[in-house]
Amino acid sequence: MPRSPHATGTGRFRVSAADSAEESSPAPAPVLKPATTGKPKKADQTGQASSAVAADECGDLSGVVNATGAALVRQLRALPRITCTYPLFGLTGESARKAFREAQMVTVADALRDASATYPGNNSGAVGQLVLFLRAGYYVQDNHADVVGDYGTALDGAARGALDAFFASPRSRDVTDANGEILNEVVTLIDSAHTAGRHAGVVKWMLGAYDGTWPAQMNLAMQHVEWVVENGFKAKDDGRGWRAALKADPAILDTWAGFITRNGAQLNRLDVVSNVGRHLGHALDVPELKDRVRPLLKDLVNRYPNVGPTAPITMNLGWYTRRFDRGNCAAYALCDLGARVLPAVLPIQHTCNAGLRIRAQDMSPGQLAGTCTSLVGQDAYFHRVIGDAGPIPGDVNTNLEVVVFDDYTQYALYAWAIYDIDVDNGGMYEEGNPTVPGNQARFIAHEAHWLRPDFQIWNLNHEHTHYLDGRHNMAGDFEAGITTPTIWWVEGIAENISFGYRGERNADAIAAAGRQTYRLSELFDTVYGQEEDPQVNSDRVYRWGFLAVRYMLQAHRADVETVLGRYRAGDWSGARTFLKQTIGTRYDAGFATWLATACATDDCGPLPEAQAPSAPLCTFADTRQFSENCRRDGLSASAGNYSYHFVYLPAGVRRLTITSSGGTGNADLYWGGTSWATTGSHQAKSVTAGNGETLTIDNPPSGWVYFSLAAAQDFSGVSVSTRTG
Repeated sequence: MPRSPHATGTGRFRVSAADSAEESSPAPAPVLKPATTGKPKKADQTGQASSAVAADECGDLSGVVNATGAALVRQLRALPRITCTYPLFGLTGESARKAFREAQMVTVADALRDASATYPGNNSGAVGQLVLFLRAGYYVQDNHADVVGDYGTALDGAARGALDAFFASPRSRDVTDANGEILNEVVTLIDSAHTAGRHAGVVKWMLGAYDGTWPAQMNLAMQHVEWVVENGFKAKDDGRGWRAALKADPAILDTWAGFITRNGAQLNRLDVVSNVGRHLGHALDVPELKDRVRPLLKDLVNRYPNVGPTAPITMNLGWYTRRFDRGNCAAYALCDLGARVLPAVLPIQHTCNAGLRIRAQDMSPGQLAGTCTSLVGQDAYFHRVIGDAGPIPGDVNTNLEVVVFDDYTQYALYAWAIYDIDVDNGGMYEEGNPTVPGNQARFIAHEAHWLRPDFQIWNLNHEHTHYLDGRHNMAGDFEAGITTPTIWWVEGIAENISFGYRGERNADAIAAAGRQTYRLSELFDTVYGQEEDPQVNSDRVYRWGFLAVRYMLQAHRADVETVLGRYRAGDWSGARTFLKQTIGTRYDAGFATWLATACATDDCGPLPEAQAPSAPLCTFADTRQFSENCRRDGLSASAGNYSYHFVYLPAGVRRLTITSSGGTGNADLYWGGTSWATTGSHQAKSVTAGNGETLTIDNPPSGWVYFSLAAAQDFSGVSVSTRTG
């Protein structure tokens, strides 16, 4: 499923431990946490990053780029401010090679080692400029190794020597802003140089000494400890020695826990104690430390409330117990954590209709009503596009629960505990086993907080399509449906319905069409995680899935019906054979032409609707009465009035579909169940502009049931049909 734009890397309290680049550029705004060892950040009063450097103060950096040896060190020390080094992080091409090749880095590391012997606890000796040069070199080399060249043992030794010398200086532990200005960059250099294990003693000192009285720059140094420990745990084969250091001195774990409890009064969501403290849970991934860290975590996760300002520490540490000690929840008294937080975190419960309800953290009555209207309308739109063959036989997912957290942070903090899901994504549809009575289909989502003040539930219509598709097109549960490559359809139809229903242009897919990256026959092979680059894989799954499904529905509808017939029957191998052998490559040329023409000139053309067979005219003398399969033409009413109707249903009808079309004006469709339907009293409605309305009622009651056309404007010449299935 697609992730939120800010699902990982930008949320301060992301729960996911999804890997990210170890040396990455800063994440796009809004940024709560700078990217790992990224460009330097100076916080302004708004908390946003500012790296503006006055060119007239700093002068031209060409002297730094072109100098070597002692001249390079002199050029750096001559820079009037630490911030004058910031443009070095943006070097590319030949300038990057000249500035940051290994010999240059060794020269500056050796100079930092020598200068550290007399470090005065401030930047009067321009130590900061040397440190920032090294940081910039590691950053640029990580992003442009093909230009800068490899770094080897010479730099490893020089960097270790420089860091050792700096931390050996007594003034490196001054708790002052002047020292903090340098220390926060040197702590980051520990991460850049991959020496977390070697300098674990520094981390231990900072954890043990930190308190709420530290000045701003020292506090920033403490924040940068997070990068050291987080990437130390992530390093493959313990290449940074962090795990080995913890095993050699497990007392660091006790100091770490004490860092949290000693500073418990500071726990307030966006605080350094929560951000650094939460990574203590990662120690559970070190088998030799499990027994040592378990009681520490048990104390911490039960010491503070699981909601409110302390939630980031308790819920994140709880998540680590789930990830690295699953099945042992009793050791932490967390087995009922989800049940405990559910009523406090998701207090709002709202029923749209018999088949749809919402559970939310914070939604207004208007937002709840609007969401219900959107989902009910989308159900009708889905069937207009796909047709209405009825639910898969034996599918008992007759109702959907939509869970809405207030934002991504809240989703990440709590959804894993309440619903036992992964949260490094933009929402999760949980189909369950649709053949088991009582199974609850559920879409777990969050508001798109970055779009506020506009209200939007992220991926709402996309994920709702998964529910509809699973119920009407894909036999069995989700795992059954992907036994062969079906993702081209599963994600492609979800994208098409979502964009089509909302009337939005899929600009990303249209842009992808112009690149002609894939043949149609290749897209029939799409699976999750197929492409090594996550962004490329996302494009293939969602953008190209959209294009493949849109083309097939437009150009080869009969083939789509054949494939869906096999999907509905659970004949995955039969569908696969049809796609790969019967169709094979026959449509590749047509697909390429369509990409180049229809997508370039007509936004890939409209999403066609299924052609339902015309129902026979109703024959009852009472013009209000319908049968299970008939239509009436020429219906009319003046604004504010109704055209009332009813139909008698025998027991056992699984579905009733009511459709209006044609004519002039604006007639809305209302369903009343066993009572007359009005705008003020109804169970379901379809209220789009014009007269193209559809209501699909699953498991309607037997006996007389009622529906009406309500005149939002004068209407006439409207046709209405009923159909059961």
